[in-house]
Amino acid sequence: MLVYAVRELDVPGEIYERKAYPFEFSTVEMPYESYNGTNVRLRYILKVTIGRNYVGNIVEYRDFCVRNYTPVPTINNSIKMEVGIEDCLHIEFEYSKSKYHLNDVIIGKIYFLLVRIKIKNMELEIRRRESTGSGSNTYVETETLAKFELMDGAPVRGESIPVRLFLTPYELTPTYRNINNKFSVKYYLNLVLVDEEDRRYFKQQEITMYRLLEPPQAS
Repeated sequence: MLVYAVRELDVPGEIYERKAYPFEFSTVEMPYESYNGTNVRLRYILKVTIGRNYVGNIVEYRDFCVRNYTPVPTINNSIKMEVGIEDCLHIEFEYSKSKYHLNDVIIGKIYFLLVRIKIKNMELEIRRRESTGSGSNTYVETETLAKFELMDGAPVRGESIPVRLFLTPYELTPTYRNINNKFSVKYYLNLVLVDEEDRRYFKQQEITMYRLLEPPQAS
């Protein structure tokens, strides 16, 4: 994927001294944030070329970072779901919303409706899934960014476990969805329960991440 714009800064001639050339790219669209992932990078580059007739051109490159900000979503539904194992374990989990900004707090609760197996602990993970390519050539890389212990010990029926996870300490990016049919980056909350025999039960739920457009500070 290559999108570019060119500006000519001077007419052909000779340069004998230090000169500064102002320039501006006011109409160039930069719809996606810079991204440096495991298998893909989305880069914005400033390239300067001084053309010379009889010897090679002088070329310099500089990367620059693009950040795109989003206002608070007008619709941000909560996530509610009941999951379990028939006649053994039945839980209900709820997260207060499905879209989070990068410095947000995940708030929710886990409610145990039925407990007939011995649970040792429960934790919440934040996972990032990076997909590159398309069709049969799609490659997926999943990374666990955070593990947060919600409970240590056996729960009982009717017990409610609160969830409060601050996102600020973690290196998160906005969600990227099918950028030019090249790659996607998605985030998931993964609820994991471990029993006394170290068997793991989990339920994964996708969330949307965005960079919040902060309101202007009052002067």
